[in-house]
Amino acid sequence: MAMPFYVAPEQMMKDRADYARKGIARGKSVLVLEYVDGLLFLAENPSRSLHKISEIYDRMAFAAVGKYNEFENLRVAGVRLADIRGYSYGRQDVTARSLANAYSQTLGAIFTQDSKPFEVELLVAEVGAEAATSQIFHVLYDGSVADERGFVGIGGQSEELTRALRQVYHEGMTLEEALVAGASALNAVDGRALDPDVLEGAALDRRRPRRKFHRIEREEIRRLLGEAPLAAES
Repeated sequence: MAMPFYVAPEQMMKDRADYARKGIARGKSVLVLEYVDGLLFLAENPSRSLHKISEIYDRMAFAAVGKYNEFENLRVAGVRLADIRGYSYGRQDVTARSLANAYSQTLGAIFTQDSKPFEVELLVAEVGAEAATSQIFHVLYDGSVADERGFVGIGGQSEELTRALRQVYHEGMTLEEALVAGASALNAVDGRALDPDVLEGAALDRRRPRRKFHRIEREEIRRLLGEAPLAAES
């Protein structure tokens, strides 16, 4: 009788984690940082139609790196979950924490049970009525969740991006200052000045009526960065 092929669980999990990380590393970086009126999202994304940053619900946004079809399926599932929960209970019952927990459970189950893990890394953020109540959750391919404060970068160069953000971030920034700081961090990681036309931007602005999410058009990004020229940092 042929003996079944055996792989130690530790080795199997390591191989899956390595596979997922390699897929994520091929994607372009995404960051989120707090500014005085809300949360700014910024990503390197040449496409004008395949978004990496999207609205999830009234006060919440979603951003991702990795394999597009996988994180797009997760985004759609998150929108449906938020809509059902808001309709069944109340709009105030839909929170970034509950959505991040749902994503964590889904990704954790896929990572441990399916033959191939999802090659994705997610950000789920909710803007609060004041800065202290805003929330940013970072969800990894294996279902791990981290509660971030102030700023965070994700993608293949997430550690370098987060270090660059730490150098330029400070509390009380305006949206324009946050945009310049975020672009500077992306430039530092990339080693060159990125063309504003490859930057996708969006914000959760607490000053807006019910729906807080709005996209920052690339023409506006170009104008703001043109007023504050950026040089790539070594």
